[in-house]
Amino acid sequence: MTTRADRPGLILAATAIVTGLLGLILASGGGWLASLGGSLYYVICGIVLLVTAALLWKRRAEAWWLYAALVFATLIWAVAEAGFDFWTLAPRGDVILPLGLWLLLPFVTKDLGRRATAARLPLAAGILAGIAVFGFALTQDPQDLPGTLPQASGPVTPGDAQEVANADWGAYGRTQFGDRYSPLAQITPANVKNLKVAWTFRTHDLKGPHDPVEITAEVTPIKIHDTVYLCSPHQILFALDAATGQQRWKFDPKISFDPTFQHMTCRGVSWAATPVENISTDTAPGATPGVTPGTAPEAGPDSIPPAPATPDNCPERIFLPTNDGRLFALNAKDGERCHAFGKDGVVDLTEGMPMKEPGFYEPTSPPVVTSKVVIISGAVTDNYSTHEPSGVTRAYDLRTGQLVWAFDPGNPDPNEMPSATHHFVANSPNSWITSSYDRNLNLIYIPTGVATPDIWGGRRTPDQERYASGILALDADTGKKAWFYQTVHHDLWDMDIPAQPSLVDIHRPDGTVIPALYAPAKTGNIFVLDRRTGAPVVPAPETAVPQGAAPGDHVSATQPFSELTFRPKKNLTDADMWGATMFDQMICRIMFKSMRYEGPFTPPSLQGTLVFPGNLGMFEWGGLAVDPVRQVAFANPIAIPFVSHLIPRGPNNPPEPTPAGGPSGSESGVQPQYGTPYGVDLHPFLSPFGVPCKQPGWGYVAGIDLKTNKITWMHRNGTTRDSSPLPFGFRVGIPSLGGPITTAGGVAFLTSTADYYIRAYDVTSGQQLWEDRLPAGGQSTPMTYEQNGRQYVLTVDGGHGSFGTKLGDYVVTYALPDQKDTH
Repeated sequence: MTTRADRPGLILAATAIVTGLLGLILASGGGWLASLGGSLYYVICGIVLLVTAALLWKRRAEAWWLYAALVFATLIWAVAEAGFDFWTLAPRGDVILPLGLWLLLPFVTKDLGRRATAARLPLAAGILAGIAVFGFALTQDPQDLPGTLPQASGPVTPGDAQEVANADWGAYGRTQFGDRYSPLAQITPANVKNLKVAWTFRTHDLKGPHDPVEITAEVTPIKIHDTVYLCSPHQILFALDAATGQQRWKFDPKISFDPTFQHMTCRGVSWAATPVENISTDTAPGATPGVTPGTAPEAGPDSIPPAPATPDNCPERIFLPTNDGRLFALNAKDGERCHAFGKDGVVDLTEGMPMKEPGFYEPTSPPVVTSKVVIISGAVTDNYSTHEPSGVTRAYDLRTGQLVWAFDPGNPDPNEMPSATHHFVANSPNSWITSSYDRNLNLIYIPTGVATPDIWGGRRTPDQERYASGILALDADTGKKAWFYQTVHHDLWDMDIPAQPSLVDIHRPDGTVIPALYAPAKTGNIFVLDRRTGAPVVPAPETAVPQGAAPGDHVSATQPFSELTFRPKKNLTDADMWGATMFDQMICRIMFKSMRYEGPFTPPSLQGTLVFPGNLGMFEWGGLAVDPVRQVAFANPIAIPFVSHLIPRGPNNPPEPTPAGGPSGSESGVQPQYGTPYGVDLHPFLSPFGVPCKQPGWGYVAGIDLKTNKITWMHRNGTTRDSSPLPFGFRVGIPSLGGPITTAGGVAFLTSTADYYIRAYDVTSGQQLWEDRLPAGGQSTPMTYEQNGRQYVLTVDGGHGSFGTKLGDYVVTYALPDQKDTH
């Protein structure tokens, strides 16, 4: 019988109760995890805590001895699983060590009387060992790869050197090579720390009540002569003085939209010089039913004669795509419509489509411009239905807006033009990001996606599969295929090519020059191809992948795996799971073991599949920044797993849309996939506290030597400053959406992280040189230009709806202090 003298004091009693509750949680959750084949640590830890609690209640000194043994065992287990990586060790000790410290406090042990000192000694040794282990881990970063990129080894003239004036940023990727490299060198590693804000502009274009979740400021502006051109999320086009940021003009296309749109995004605009002349146009748009502008009807008694010549008012023009399916041509000087283009300066991109409901076809990225045509592709709503617009790529006459050619990837004859009896094929694979263009070869390189719905492909036609998820090279004058290289076969993971390919001429030591194309993929692979033929420059052998698709579907037996890659070197295990505490880490382990996962390309399943690299990909639309002179590249890969869970049709998952149904206005969450046997639930793999279940890092910067095609250095990038409930900026390496740029000065710039900073890096080593706080999320790719002898770095900071960063309407430029400012 326990007497009053045997009972613990209030503090010790409360400690025993809390310890017992912790033990109960860990023992029950740990038992579940063990039954799934996961780590036994949690169930053992829970049992030890329960026994410790009982001993504490009885004021037994053995409680401290037993807990000391648990501390030592936890340290051994933690280091064995995580090594000396502080951030992966942290959740393994963030409960055990603090509780041990609490048990050492005199007011906790006072009930032991004279036994207290002896009881505390082994536990104190365990706590000191823990402090030593975690302290040492703070000085280590096993994920860091130090190294240096080479300097230029000889005179190299970039293949796009004459395409844009050195002072300008003339296209989305500066040039249509998509290298995101500027020859400006005023800003260097030595002086970049002196950058200050030069001017700020606000668009006043903010999220409204009818906007979708996916409203984003992803624009990379262009700069021509003395003017910066950029578009805001609602596709309002602004022309700003490059030296002062003063608005010169703006154009509002007054787009039609609602919350069902999957995107509200404008990544940029395109510019072309078109010397003024009178233009003869064919039939007015819509004069013959079913005929797209630029497709003349067959000759006959009812043929309509050509329209009279229209004066061209646009010696230089800006092309603006809008999310409601239009392409505008505007005078670069004053923003007036180019009247001879299409119908009073606009082409309707829904013409020829199999369905025209607003929001299903959304060109979000700037078109490619040649000396003859403007070439545009567009996004379609992902995972909604098997009856959606075509992913056709089309070329329109630069001056008249007449349709010159089409390439419809889902059509047996992809070059078939629309007519009164033919529409483009529904659900053809689309291309939603900007293409690249080599004017010397006159080839356009189109990164293609998959025929939607993305996550189940049992009913796709061979034609829909033929040009999906790869790089398609077309003759820019005719649209005829030059070659195609597929990077994912029968894509069930939305692993498209998400970024503009980078074109660079690689100078080999033997004097040969390889006109190469670098295509970063969501899979983490970077496919390196000869852009003349599509032949791999870096081997990408076909490799066996997991099998066993959902009923009615199939999986390709192999997939190409490039030897230049950021994909994980090993498959994830439950030891790679993470959390803010050991409790949600345990839950993440349970969720991981409950899903299907056998490495990359594990098929989607009714059980739920872990997709890693995830649907965001290791690379997104930001692409690479390539220095073609030094023959090096700067990259910002990310690493966030997703969950793909197929949902069979049933009462809450109808096979067809309801009359009031429409797209979700988001790319994550439950997606209906009408016309297939399954809907799908897509979401990042997060703990109950909303942190990634995979241990950090989640985002990096990396340097690639393009002559050897090796990753030379890689460092974690970004902090938890704006994604943690506490205002602490731990440099764990966080995800980024956007891309980098690099300069001849040897400095790279990157925003895009989930914390609100612009950062500068030494291209040679990847070391961060400078950072500045941004007023909102910077999910865009910056650019740089020169005006009046001064180099500026510009970033658009408006946040990103689904990425969860702060929304805004800021355009911020930086420059070194002007000489006259120092007197």
